[in-house]
Amino acid sequence: MFEDQTFEIILERMLDRVPDGIDKREGSIIYDALAPAAVELAQMYVELDLNANLRFPDTASGEYLDRSIAWSGINRKMASKAQLRAVFYSGSGALLDIPIGSRFSLGDLNYVAIERLSTGNYRMECETAGSEGNRHFGALIPIEYISDLGRGELTELLLAGEDTEEDAVLYERYQEKVSRPITSGNRYQYELWAREITGVGRARAFPLWNGSGTVKVVLLNNDMRSPAVAVVEAVQQYIDPTQDGMGEGTAPIGSVTTVVGATEIPINISVKVTLATGATVDDVKEQLERGAADYFRDLAFTDPLVRYTRIQGIILGIPPVIDYSDLFVNGEEKNIEIGMDGVAVLGTVTVT
Repeated sequence: MFEDQTFEIILERMLDRVPDGIDKREGSIIYDALAPAAVELAQMYVELDLNANLRFPDTASGEYLDRSIAWSGINRKMASKAQLRAVFYSGSGALLDIPIGSRFSLGDLNYVAIERLSTGNYRMECETAGSEGNRHFGALIPIEYISDLGRGELTELLLAGEDTEEDAVLYERYQEKVSRPITSGNRYQYELWAREITGVGRARAFPLWNGSGTVKVVLLNNDMRSPAVAVVEAVQQYIDPTQDGMGEGTAPIGSVTTVVGATEIPINISVKVTLATGATVDDVKEQLERGAADYFRDLAFTDPLVRYTRIQGIILGIPPVIDYSDLFVNGEEKNIEIGMDGVAVLGTVTVT
């Protein structure tokens, strides 16, 4: 917007206002007096450009994006805490119950016991919000003394922690609301309701799926996989907790809504390749897995087919691959039908 307001142009405009009878050459008193002001004014125009972009959703970021879309009712999802299963044993090796609220550490993270699942088995919540709490398993160290505790360990992720929603995802949800006819409980509104819940990346609604007044909402998480049971239950509770048409959730009266996770369809790939000198099969396999996984994420809820030609393109796009043969996707040489309520996920990849 202000690209033409450079230091040179501003300084020249300032010098033009000085009478010609005064020395205006570089190094003169008047030049040296005006040059610093021109630098500051040029910087001001740069800042004006940046600040102008922060006022509009398509160019704003962070707090400014939140503020620019606040009128729409779309709010950024905050980071959530991971929940994991932990098992505790006494000094003799028997399963041991511990007090609710007991705190433990593993590496740089702390965990607190919030629910007893069964004897010696507890739901632990990471005290640090975000996805970092999903990644660590193993021996827990008690922060305070617990009588007869021999050992404890984190064994299973129950509910994944989510990072604070990224700008791109937040803007996508905003665009979805303002560009679609979301009103009066239509299918787009069900999808928007589902995406308001932390842990939901995409959603698709199926009206009249089981007769008049029924709606099915199918969910994906932020990794474009079927979400955890707890996330599915949270969406069910938000949209239609009673499933009796009484309108106890956000769904209108008369609507019976069923919320489920997407059906994961494993995609197995096998191929023979001719490699460039010095290349290894393991390197090609790693690049093929990464490329296919990215393709499947882009595909989720946008195309019901895994296209054979796209897999071919991924293989030929790997630099060490000179040629290939015998490419099979789920044992066949054709497109794979995923369905509108399914999602393709990477299965086994075999490269020879």
